[in-house]
Amino acid sequence: MLRSNSEELVRKTMARFVDNEVIPQAQALDEKGEFPQALFEELSRMGVFGIRYPRKQGGGGGNNTLYCIICEELARGFMSLAAVTAMQCLMGTNFLFHYGNDNLKERYFYPAMRGEKIACFCLTEPEAGSDLGAVTTRATAADDEGWIINGLKTWVTNGPVADFYTVLCQTDPAKKFRGLNFFFVPRDTPGVSVSKPFDTVGTRTTYISEVAFENVHIPSENRLGADGQGLSNLMAILAEIRSMTAALAIGLQRAALADSIRYAHERAQFGRTIGKFQLIQAKIGDMATNLEASKLMTYSSTRMIDEGIPCLKEASMAKYFATEAACKAADEATRIFGAYGYSMDYTVQRYYRDNRFLLYGGGTHEILRTNIARWAGL
Repeated sequence: MLRSNSEELVRKTMARFVDNEVIPQAQALDEKGEFPQALFEELSRMGVFGIRYPRKQGGGGGNNTLYCIICEELARGFMSLAAVTAMQCLMGTNFLFHYGNDNLKERYFYPAMRGEKIACFCLTEPEAGSDLGAVTTRATAADDEGWIINGLKTWVTNGPVADFYTVLCQTDPAKKFRGLNFFFVPRDTPGVSVSKPFDTVGTRTTYISEVAFENVHIPSENRLGADGQGLSNLMAILAEIRSMTAALAIGLQRAALADSIRYAHERAQFGRTIGKFQLIQAKIGDMATNLEASKLMTYSSTRMIDEGIPCLKEASMAKYFATEAACKAADEATRIFGAYGYSMDYTVQRYYRDNRFLLYGGGTHEILRTNIARWAGL
């Protein structure tokens, strides 16, 4: 799958970091449910958070493929850390980089690339998930040419630990989708309040919360992008978001497959290791095949993105297929482990819990399948 020396170098570097630093800590971090601050800081020292941004801006000068390789390797070791990193590298900082002024970049974007500030993205609302036309968080023009924001966002990844938020707001309900705009809101702005972290089934150290905005006053320069372009600007990175989610799913598949093969070699029943039984072999064979297909689909879409070729359809298919394959791989791993797969002492239970995180980000599979059917000509 590797096409360049830079891809090989990034993968080897991240794989070594995951094997030596992440995997040994993952179980304990998951049990404690604490934000992986030390690992986050180490990733910042490695320059990971700027991988997608130009060198002249202090970034790594990498592309979407390199970004997804990083996400994949981190997810192989610890999905929670991968999710935090994915947010910091893409959704949390992208709009600030492209549409923020020099002052905002100096105070927030560059520190975020260095890991000194934590970024996040506020899109979903209690009554507006897949239906962004139902967004009710409102940004109203203020007398001083600034904006007043009121509303509630939910399922905000990094919300409790973030230093700033990129927030989707409706500025003119009569315009519907053309009234949607993104706004930059620092955490310490009066009127911003954050709930305690949600008690989630998986990704236990990825802090997710609600963020409320009550008469939050921000200057006019904090609108990110031209008026009415919020949805189109989001669509511009949607293929990246979906290919990234697919890469996370690949990492989980790899972990589940490796653990299953290892256990199948070790566990003996009826006088031979369980890997000698055809039904176990069939499970491993299916997992390996789905993994290879996921890789081909995902990195085909990342290379299209890198070459400037529209690929929302391909990225959507990759996200759908790879994530469903990850759910299947995690389930089969717990079956191969038998009763031990039900024990919190083995990592496969974490894969089984963490894979649910992948089902919702970047579009639910019900929405994706509907869109794929339309693209297919239905």
